[in-house]
Amino acid sequence: MKLAFAGDAGGQRFWVLVDPVSDLALQVRAPFAQWAPAAAGGNAAALDLAPQPLRWSALRARAPVNPGARVFGVGLNYLTHLTRLGRKEAPPHTIAYIKPDSAIVHPGEEIQYPAITAQLDYEVELVAVVARPLDDAPQASACLLGYTIGNDISARDAGKQLGSLDLFTQKALDRTAPIGPWIATLDELGGPGQPALDISLSINGEQRQHDNTRQMIFPLDELLNYLDARVALRPGDLVFTGSTCGVGLEDGRFLQPGDSIAATIAGIGELHNRVGARRVLAPARAVGRLGGPPPA
Repeated sequence: MKLAFAGDAGGQRFWVLVDPVSDLALQVRAPFAQWAPAAAGGNAAALDLAPQPLRWSALRARAPVNPGARVFGVGLNYLTHLTRLGRKEAPPHTIAYIKPDSAIVHPGEEIQYPAITAQLDYEVELVAVVARPLDDAPQASACLLGYTIGNDISARDAGKQLGSLDLFTQKALDRTAPIGPWIATLDELGGPGQPALDISLSINGEQRQHDNTRQMIFPLDELLNYLDARVALRPGDLVFTGSTCGVGLEDGRFLQPGDSIAATIAGIGELHNRVGARRVLAPARAVGRLGGPPPA
């Protein structure tokens, strides 16, 4: 099944079971935490669907993030990406961060080009969606609802003045985390365990990234357990699982205003967004530029 979060003309937001090919959507009436565990296995009855179908094209697609859910990310998870950046071996463990809800960008909407960076980068990522608490589950991925697509837009020049990583500035900026267009349930993508899905990203029609999620250094179950040992994952939480090679940091071809980005994952679909005009800070606020003084 494909489950999307949508808005109607009246401003209401709700989950729908969507068939994008036939342009049909059925509103989900059951609470998320109630239907998510059953829906992971393809049980549509748990959704308590409204009988009257809607046209998917008449709804406004929103990022498939349940209200109150949190968005986590992990990094250092594809060896080809690390070797192109000069690292010779896999790290002993991943790193993690959290994104505020203000970072989320809906499908088709504009990515903000923050004023504080000149190196805005892209990263297509498989995003796992939690259906139920992990607790003592023998296999963490069995607790997922399914997967969606994420684009982890990053300010690569963050932290250069410190000579170290500044994940807050790099990963948490407003309107820099496109997610969507829907969640493909676990049963559609091979069930629990490590997914093996082709993943790619194109800019203005030119493919920049391509890989398969089987190439992750740290398998999905390990990533989920790593996070849950530190912050207990809850129904609806999302986890960006890392990106592969081909990013702008490798060759200096960073995002520019007006760029059209298509992030694609087999079995899920495509996520399209465009980069907006670069913001300009007022002189009084420019002191916050990447943590340093305003430019001369």
